[in-house]
Amino acid sequence: MAANPTITERHVPIRPAGQGKGAWLASLETGAELLQTAAPLKDFDVYVVGFHCVKGEPDNQMEAHHYCRVVNDDLLQCVLFDGNTREANLIGIEYIISESLFDSLPGDERGYWHPHNYEILSGQLVAPGLPDVAEKAFFKQLMNSYGKTWHTWHTGRHDGGPGAALPLGDPKLMWSFNRDGECHESLKTDRDQAMGLDVARKHAERQSFVELAHPQHGVDAMADDFERTTPLPGVVDIHRAGTATEGKPAAGR
Repeated sequence: MAANPTITERHVPIRPAGQGKGAWLASLETGAELLQTAAPLKDFDVYVVGFHCVKGEPDNQMEAHHYCRVVNDDLLQCVLFDGNTREANLIGIEYIISESLFDSLPGDERGYWHPHNYEILSGQLVAPGLPDVAEKAFFKQLMNSYGKTWHTWHTGRHDGGPGAALPLGDPKLMWSFNRDGECHESLKTDRDQAMGLDVARKHAERQSFVELAHPQHGVDAMADDFERTTPLPGVVDIHRAGTATEGKPAAGR
């Protein structure tokens, strides 16, 4: 079993326009620390790092640092940043729901929610700092779940892709990667090397989850937007489940 890793600082790729904090902002922060409460933020202490792309825009990809609060077994809510330091920028939100809650949604709502099985089974979604046993148990619980994610600010990419100095325009509905070859190799390599992540090992350790995987909605939502991709066992769109040998629903969660 690998040792519990330290959490590598991940710096933001850009800094917003401006000349630093003025005296009045510094005073406000000091007063807030003494007199105000940050109670709603206190329990956003589950840290997960993965990748998102804009739905319908396959080349618009980025690294996302999630800080989540577990509401109950069926719901997590997360705030998203472009890094894990004090200087990180707030870039969006994500709600994560269980398969049973997703199944209760009306049909027109389901198109907003991306599937998670590929992110988990591939090893791309990681929880830095958690011991291996705890991380594996956490992602086992997230199997067959779905996320609804909006990004409000594309600050740039850690591998050098440009961004904007301010959050401009409409929020973007984000999607998950669902096949090998969809996420840019430079994006993955930059994160994995910088944070000391062994995604291949995590992929191998999570193969016991394949038998838990159910066919999911949205796996094929962007299938035609990418070229030269490879399916991953256990990840299949529910509309292909009748013909895909790897897509038979498993008993239980």
